[in-house]
Amino acid sequence: MAHKTEFLYLSEQDTIAAGVLDAEKCIDNAEEVFTLLSQGDYLMGGSNHNSHGMGIVFPKETPFPNMPVAGPDRRFVAMPAYLGGRFDVCGNKWYGSNAENPKKGLPRSVLTVTLNDKDTGEPLSFMSANLLSAARTGAVPGVAARHLARKDSEVIMVLGCGQINRSCLRSIMTQLPNIKKVVCFDIFEAAAQKFLEWEKEELGVDGVVELDLEAALKDADVITVAASRLKPLYVKDEWMKDGVTLLITGPMQTDDSYWMNTKLIYDNVRLHEAYVQEAIESGDKAGYYKGVIGGPIYTLIDEGKMPPLAESTSIGEVIMGSKPGRTDEKERITFVACGMATFDVGLGYDLYHTALKEGIGTKLTLWDDPYQK
Repeated sequence: MAHKTEFLYLSEQDTIAAGVLDAEKCIDNAEEVFTLLSQGDYLMGGSNHNSHGMGIVFPKETPFPNMPVAGPDRRFVAMPAYLGGRFDVCGNKWYGSNAENPKKGLPRSVLTVTLNDKDTGEPLSFMSANLLSAARTGAVPGVAARHLARKDSEVIMVLGCGQINRSCLRSIMTQLPNIKKVVCFDIFEAAAQKFLEWEKEELGVDGVVELDLEAALKDADVITVAASRLKPLYVKDEWMKDGVTLLITGPMQTDDSYWMNTKLIYDNVRLHEAYVQEAIESGDKAGYYKGVIGGPIYTLIDEGKMPPLAESTSIGEVIMGSKPGRTDEKERITFVACGMATFDVGLGYDLYHTALKEGIGTKLTLWDDPYQK
């Protein structure tokens, strides 16, 4: 019996038509994914089912002339996941990254997402995912702002003025209607100025570029961090005021006293436990910690200065009401997000079904009948 397999190809423009830039819908999608994470209705790679992904790391030197060598942000990563609930689908985000790409007119990373039938393995959709990945990355702190930030927040500080923080700010602003000022900081003044111009045009909120980090932070009610992994910035505890909500999407260094006295909420505690497990298995725990966002926190936990991860809170638990979020207008809350393929799969699934419903994209044939002779 013939078995034809087709899948839907979505270009970047197709994903836009399907709603990838609708920040509110992306936040709703991410919030739903968070509840599934806290319920345990998901799987990712690795024996612990919580691995961030599997990457190709290039050597510093090679005798083979065509083999890539190590360079800034140069890697390939596969991020597979199964997501349950109404999604009930498997998928994989695959990307290559190279800091030299912008010189060729390309984004630093080039990403795609594939969705597969969980039973047969047949592809359902193959889609451009640069905007998808940015949208889901921004939606994650958007969910945190919805549940953790003070509703009277008026000043938001952007630490790191790249593409990721554009997506983060776009999402966060949908949840905080009282924001009156955006403070932009970047180690490159031109990047901060460009970000400010974009923000004023797209979001219509007054803002300033502030080149002094302490001054940029002192009045911030909300801080969104998406700075470079290559040059993480040091933020002193005393520079952040009471009641601040710190949304961390990229690496940041601060005083131990800040980590020890803030209320920490994680994207998913199981993911961070997996990072610690992988750090132990690497044989160089300290070195591994330096490469992950939560490294400074894990170090303090190992030293007995902070409660173990098993006693910590995932934001899904806050969403479901099983653990408290903000309970005091003066408490400082920090949300730590490290990126999970479940969000790419969840958002990709909704874009795919919107595209099917609205006739967006191109149907491609894998085979009319699989060759099995």
